[in-house]
Amino acid sequence: MAGEVSRVMQIYKRFKPHLLMVLAQLGYTFLYLITEASFAHGMNPHVYITYRHIVAGFFVFPFAYFLERKTRPKLTILLFLEIFVLSLLGVSLTLNMYFASLNYTSPTFLASVVNTIASLTFVLAVVLRLEEVNLRKLRGLAKVLGTLISLAGVMTMTLYKGSVLRNIGHPLIHFNRSSAAQEEWLKGSILTISSCVTWSIWYIMQAYTLKRYPAQLSLTTWMNFVGAAQSAAFTVIVAHKPADWTVGFNIDLWSILYAGIVVSGLIIYIQLWCTEEKGPVFVTMFNPLSTILVAVITYFALGDKLYMGSIIGAVIVIIGLYLLLWGKEGDQKMQVISKCRADIIYESGEYSPRDEKLTLAMKEEP
Repeated sequence: MAGEVSRVMQIYKRFKPHLLMVLAQLGYTFLYLITEASFAHGMNPHVYITYRHIVAGFFVFPFAYFLERKTRPKLTILLFLEIFVLSLLGVSLTLNMYFASLNYTSPTFLASVVNTIASLTFVLAVVLRLEEVNLRKLRGLAKVLGTLISLAGVMTMTLYKGSVLRNIGHPLIHFNRSSAAQEEWLKGSILTISSCVTWSIWYIMQAYTLKRYPAQLSLTTWMNFVGAAQSAAFTVIVAHKPADWTVGFNIDLWSILYAGIVVSGLIIYIQLWCTEEKGPVFVTMFNPLSTILVAVITYFALGDKLYMGSIIGAVIVIIGLYLLLWGKEGDQKMQVISKCRADIIYESGEYSPRDEKLTLAMKEEP
């Protein structure tokens, strides 16, 4: 009995990052829907971003203060400047562009294009030597091919629409979208793609920052408060009317609370933890799940149009992304084996011919 429990715990520990990222994508799926409902109700996207991160900052602060009181590193001026840039890339700049584009596109388009983050993050990680690519090995080829296939899928979704699928029945939920705004597809596409680029840089920068400030809750709190201040400074310029800042007891309030507590609080913490455990590319690999869920829900529940080009492109993207994940997972196994073996050798103080054979075998792994 004890052996079975131990085996279950080992399986859970191994797949804990995977489970957490699946839950995170479920949270993002609901975020797309409740945010679109709020924007259709008249909520200003920039005010939404500001309020959202104020709520998130106050929610995470008590946990960060008490749970990381003894482990939190000292905050220096240089480290604060690094957090300032991290907040700009991950909160104020990226999310203001990202959610502003929702006024001009659709939740399905956003959830699809966001999958380019995995490929962009991988390319940046290779350039900065956070990721290794050996084209002589099968897993190294899988990374490169996965990246190229993913980008091809995104291009398919963007350039090829194809025939539209007929809606089955009437939509369960109806939003009063602005037709004028929805027609500015090019403007929305530019905003979405730009946010994906800055988002990719943010994922990479997290890996560096967490090495110098390994306190996920505290870093999440700082990013929320600093990002909210940055967003507020911008929002005051573009939304200076008091009515723009007024939030009633309606869908606007619920969207802010959900986004602040669940997304900017819990999910961002989950992503930081998974980034530290598995690396930045791993975190971005789960975005296709929300793409599928958003497409299905908006098609059946909201009555959105679903084109064959989007379906074909999404399938191509998912194939490429999981090909890249397979290559990345192989690296993780190699690192674990290498680290465990190095610890044994260090403790024993011996290096036998058997150790040399194991090293050579690991080099020959695909």
